[in-house]
Amino acid sequence: MAVRHGLLLAPLLLALGTTLAAPLRAQQVSTQDVGEKGAEVYCFMRQAGNPHVVSWDAAYARIKRQSSSLFKTSPEHAAVLITETVVTQKDKFPGCGRYLGSLYQGNEVSAPAAGETQAPGGGTPIQGRYSY
Repeated sequence: MAVRHGLLLAPLLLALGTTLAAPLRAQQVSTQDVGEKGAEVYCFMRQAGNPHVVSWDAAYARIKRQSSSLFKTSPEHAAVLITETVVTQKDKFPGCGRYLGSLYQGNEVSAPAAGETQAPGGGTPIQGRYSY
């Protein structure tokens, strides 16, 4: 008798799980949309005269908030998302290409803060640049 209840319960649980997961799938944002939102923030802030670090922090915070993945978006992946968006949508982000190198080199930070080490060749400190 216990086996019979298990056989009846399995399809019910599967149907319930599928029904509950449907709203979650509807709320998911595509990777392209996440990259576009990050690029909008980063490019707007840079063109408004903000330094790389401030602009990056804001863009990365938005990317992390928009991501529907079980895992956090890594800083490296977020930088790639922004870069891909700016490159593929040149008309939407005119002039933003000149700032993309800062996502990878961070040349605008002059000295590391206490407890940080300088990146090879200068640039943004290794520890703390992409803290999440």
